Amino acid sequence: MLKKRVIPVLLLQDGGLVKGERFKKHKYVGDPINAVRIFNEKEVDELAFIDITSTINSTEPDYALIEDMASEAFMPVAYGGGIQRVEQVERLFHLGVEKIIINSAFFTDPNLISACCQVAGSQSIVVSIDVKKVF
Repeated sequence: MLKKRVIPVLLLQDGGLVKGERFKKHKYVGDPINAVRIFNEKEVDELAFIDITSTINSTEPDYALIEDMASEAFMPVAYGGGIQRVEQVERLFHLGVEKIIINSAFFTDPNLISACCQVAGSQSIVVSIDVKKVF
């Protein structure tokens, strides 16, 4: 029988954690390093961080913050946001990230997925799709 896995997905905006409602109205809810410490105590299976502003603002991932989060975590860390190049993926793996989440770049450059899988292996690359129902 398959084991249930607990994988919280935390949204990052300007270096802090936010909670959104229908992809809007994001409110600050805390410090990501503190959240990692809390989830360490809860013994979750994995943590996923998604920077919701880096792609929109065309900025690089906040490597210093990512390194701090990954070094504090006792579980695998996944990161997504602002990833456009294989070099970024390689750097994130060197910082301690174990999975990469790609969203927007999948639509602009589908070949990026194959290139990233050659570097990291297909088990470490996740394609994310945001769905919003409009009636």
